[in-house]
Amino acid sequence: MRVVFVHGACVRDGEWWWHRMADVLQERGVSSVAPTLPSCGEAGAPAGAAGPGLPEDVAAVRQVLRDGAEPTIVVAHSYGGIVTAEAAAGIASVWHLLLVSSYLPEIGQSLSEFGGDGPAPFLDADLDAGTFGVRPELLVGTFLQDCDPDVQAEAAHHLARQSLHVTGQPVGAAAWQQVPSTYLVCAEDRGTPAHLQREFARKAERVVEMNTGHHPFLSRPDAVRDLLLSL
Repeated sequence: MRVVFVHGACVRDGEWWWHRMADVLQERGVSSVAPTLPSCGEAGAPAGAAGPGLPEDVAAVRQVLRDGAEPTIVVAHSYGGIVTAEAAAGIASVWHLLLVSSYLPEIGQSLSEFGGDGPAPFLDADLDAGTFGVRPELLVGTFLQDCDPDVQAEAAHHLARQSLHVTGQPVGAAAWQQVPSTYLVCAEDRGTPAHLQREFARKAERVVEMNTGHHPFLSRPDAVRDLLLSL
């Protein structure tokens, strides 16, 4: 078995966000990989109005999924659920989705349809540049309040400006409609409130709740590992 981790919006270096999980999974003989997302500027081309968007993110993740034949669990975090909905569709090796504080779009839906009347207070959008990102001063309090101080200090170095047009680009498939899925509700998440996660989770086959913030794979890696292995 292997695990493919698809990170959320406005960050880069998925391997860093996943590193605590990679270590505890490797102890159990489970390999994992965290693909890069071009819309976050991870593939050479800068993010922006003319930069890569959701289709490029989908293609990058889909290529990683096609590269392995062993049974695969895809862990989709937050915006990663938008990417995974299309990227994991029709891939025979993908046999389970673990959706962590994740969006579950229907075919034709885009990220913008899950937002409120205006941009979230922890986000900063630059319309001229065509990018958006997390306000660094709100990163810890919104997303990492239950993580160790060393993680909180390092996380700011792994933020990224992301192409704004990913928010309006619709998905062309919904893998969660065909692939068995588990939704992990992060009950203390201050970025995506738990009541919204529970609404998304109604589409999944199984729902698990943990009293964690937005990044349980950083704050409680052993618990998330045990959940993964139970799948």
